[in-house]
Amino acid sequence: MPVGSPAVGDFDRVWVNANLCTMADGLGVVRDGAVASKGGRIAWVGPREALPDTDAAMTDCDGAWLFPGLVDCHTHLVFGGNRAGEFQRRLAGATYEEIAREGGGILSTVRATRAADEETLVAAALPRLDGLLAEGVTTVEVKSGYGLEFEAERRMLRAARALGRARKVSVTTSFLGAHAVPPEYKGRQGEYAALVAGMIAPLAAEGLVDAVDAFCERIAFTPEETEAVFAAARAQGLPVKLHADQLSDLGGAALAARFGALSADHLEHASAEGLAAMAAAGTVAVLLPGATYFIREERHPDIAAMRAAGTRMAIATDMNPGSSPARSLLLMLNMACTLYRMTVEEALLGVTRHSAAALGMADRGALAPGLRCDLALFRVGAPEELCYWIGGNPCAGRVVAGEDA
Repeated sequence: MPVGSPAVGDFDRVWVNANLCTMADGLGVVRDGAVASKGGRIAWVGPREALPDTDAAMTDCDGAWLFPGLVDCHTHLVFGGNRAGEFQRRLAGATYEEIAREGGGILSTVRATRAADEETLVAAALPRLDGLLAEGVTTVEVKSGYGLEFEAERRMLRAARALGRARKVSVTTSFLGAHAVPPEYKGRQGEYAALVAGMIAPLAAEGLVDAVDAFCERIAFTPEETEAVFAAARAQGLPVKLHADQLSDLGGAALAARFGALSADHLEHASAEGLAAMAAAGTVAVLLPGATYFIREERHPDIAAMRAAGTRMAIATDMNPGSSPARSLLLMLNMACTLYRMTVEEALLGVTRHSAAALGMADRGALAPGLRCDLALFRVGAPEELCYWIGGNPCAGRVVAGEDA
């Protein structure tokens, strides 16, 4: 973690009477601690009794727990319409394949998204974003991928940038043009993958892309097509991420590692060898328990293999209209522990330090001098309560870059 601080006592703000989960070394618990900021960054962290004398404004946290601001590192937050009607049909016995053959599934979201202008997409996404912020999220990743043609993908990315201007939150974008094959390219998948690769440069030139994502799966894009998209991203100096090994083991985890991907996400079918390759490459495993729950997936990510390899594990909502309409990152903590049997420490690292790493953001995710002062305040008796409770919201406040949000 970064080190160093301003001159003794030269702070803008100080939070006192707080129990800290610094996440700098495991949970990094500090009882009766204090955090000081200067210029939007953390300047000092430690026990309150060791806090230097200062004239900075004090905030009394009244014994609550102070965490780094939470990071939701995998969302499809911007989209048109919803698929609640399809959910109801599946409950009545219709299969996903039947609905898809009738023009539903992802293509229904593509139609709704293509028909929506930027203002409509922003207005629809804001309530979803607000729910995450209310739970202590200070950084959120937003993917495109429901436009599947240049102007609609561009509009989604512009909407994501607009969300970051409308709220006190860091929004990072991932271009996911290689999400599915649009109907007009049916039977010409390779041609569409080449088109996606060609979209990257102009979108990046507009400052709309922070990373490039792809869905490598037997119902999506082949490893070879994915590599072509990743090569185009590399040519623009952009990092990559990958929807990998969700439904089958196509070697997505190893492919992501080969390209030094920030993360590989889902990973239900990833091999132990692929997970070890990710660990060696520093690629974070992003686990999405909301999708496991919603589609009733019986196979889970191999947590034991990740532990053995030392693969860092993050947790995210995967908020999307089809497979994970999850609007609560705190609920994902409970699901990760109950479905995947992750420990409390693993889960909390998964929405702080490791989720920040999955976005390539080394300046957040922990409470340490030099890092961005993003904070989340929770009125709980102990850190494990964030993973324990199902429902309810104990978040009592957020701080973004040293300012109340």
